[in-house]
Order: sequence, then C-alpha cells, then structure tokens
Amino acid sequence: MSDSIIYLIFSAVIIVALIFDLGLLSKKDEIISTKKALFQTIFWVSLSLGFCAFIWYEHGREDAIQYISAYLLEWSLSIDNIFVFIIIFTFFKVKPNNFSRVLLLGILMAIVFRIVFIALGSELVARFSWIMYVFGAFLLFTGFKMFVAKDDDEFNPEENWAFKLMTKYLRTTNEEPNNRFFIKNNGKTYLTKLAMVVIMLGLIDIVFAIDSIPAVFSIIPDPNDKLLIYSSNIFAVLGLRSLFFLLRGAAEKFSYLQQGIAVVLLFIGAKMMIADFYHVPVWISLLMIVFCIGGSMILSVYFQRKSSLPTTTDRK
Repeated sequence: MSDSIIYLIFSAVIIVALIFDLGLLSKKDEIISTKKALFQTIFWVSLSLGFCAFIWYEHGREDAIQYISAYLLEWSLSIDNIFVFIIIFTFFKVKPNNFSRVLLLGILMAIVFRIVFIALGSELVARFSWIMYVFGAFLLFTGFKMFVAKDDDEFNPEENWAFKLMTKYLRTTNEEPNNRFFIKNNGKTYLTKLAMVVIMLGLIDIVFAIDSIPAVFSIIPDPNDKLLIYSSNIFAVLGLRSLFFLLRGAAEKFSYLQQGIAVVLLFIGAKMMIADFYHVPVWISLLMIVFCIGGSMILSVYFQRKSSLPTTTDRK
C-alpha cells in the first residue's frame, strides 16, 4: 500500500475518531467524570495500538516498534504537559463545564504547531546530519535541568512569555466570559479568559514541542519516515484531553514523574550523541521509556501511601 493511501487512512481514522469522541463520548459543556475520562483514554490508547498493528502489517516489526516507542515517549511527555495545563486552568479560574471545549481547541492548535515543527525538523535532519548532535545536547541539558528542578520552580502563568505576549499585544478582558471566547465593548472585540487559555495552551505546546520533536527523531532517525513521526505525535496529543480529566485529581500523587521523564530525556540525548559510534536498538529505547515512566509513577504512589500511614508516635 502506498504512503499516500496510508496518509488518507490515518486522516480518516483521526476525523472519525474525533467525531465519535465529541459526538458520542462527550456532550457540550458537560463536566467529564473520572470514569468517562478513563473510557475516553482507553479509546484513544486502543486506537493508537490499532494503528500500530496496521503499521506492523504494512511495514513490518521494526517500523511498528519505532512507532510505539515514539508514541509512548510523546505520551509520557504529554503527562508533564497536563500538570502545566492544570495550573493554567486554575490561574484563569476556568469553570469545569468549559474544560472540554477549551482543551479541544488548544490541542487542535497544538497539533498544527506540531505538524509545522515536524516538517521543519525533518528538513533540518535531511540537510544537516550534525543537527542530531545539537538535538542530543539540548535534550541532555533539558533532562538535567528537569531532574534537579525544585518544587518552588513550578510553572507560573503570570510570568510566562505567552501570557505577557497576549496581554501586551491583544485586547483582553477580565470580565466574566459566560462561556464566550470574545466580548464586544464600545465596538471593540476583546479576548475573554477562555480565549486566552486556548491561545496559551497552543503557544505553551511550542515549548514542549522543542523537547519532544528532537526526542522523536532519536527514535525515528530517518526524516523520510514522516508518517511514523506524525502519527505517533498526533495520537499522543489527541489523547491529552481525556488524560487531563483522568489525572487532574491525581496530579500531586506523581511527585517522581518529573524525574522519570528527565531520565528518559537524558537517555535519549546520550543516545543521539553516540549514534555515530554505537547504535542503540529501538527496543532498548522502548524498554527504557516504559521502565522510567512506569517506575517513577509506581515510586510516587508507594511513597505517597507510605507518608500517609500513621507513625508509631501517631498511634500512641
């Protein structure tokens, strides 16, 4: 089957899945429960795994492993994004019934940016092979910085460049939005807090893409394999909305997740730096991602439960 037909199949799957997700699994202004979020997450993960099986059937085992490794990498990095999204929603006091559509618009905006970044990254890798060393060094720096980051370094929306950019160059208002993205006053149109959140989610994803896109090229080094890069990225990003509702109540329970993601980035960065001297099999990258992310989440839950247990003194 030609790549153009596979692209058409992929696009059709995404469109049908979005219609199904929005039309049947979600209702307008509905507050998504944890149970429904779990079903939606299972839906998107199952769809991603189904596409992996399709890739295996069409292109073979190696491409399928590359795809699922890139997908899991993007998915794990997306979990870190969600914690930032929670802070943004809290800062702008977004009402729960607006979460779903604001997230959807922000994620669709993020997908557009991802497509642009992937196209740009593929072109750079194809023209300048040494750019992989730059990507590797950047990931090593990012991973180290993330690993040693302290709790008081938490994301602050008011100090963020995207927030400052909007408030400086766009007409914004703090007036109660009442589910609206725009408000007209004295013949002028103003962005409400809901519109600001959508724009901020899309712009913030640019920062995340700067980390994740180079990391994906370490898993899928051939810039001609755009289908694997696009599909793994888009499936991971589309699953963000349901993952947000699933994890927003448990964000504080995964205190070691940041360190787990940092170790993955350090591994990926090191892998890119030594690629010309030693080829690390893609299945090792897959195991490393699963071990670090899964291990950090298990450790987080374990120490969370341990700290909540009463001590001997408390029992007395």
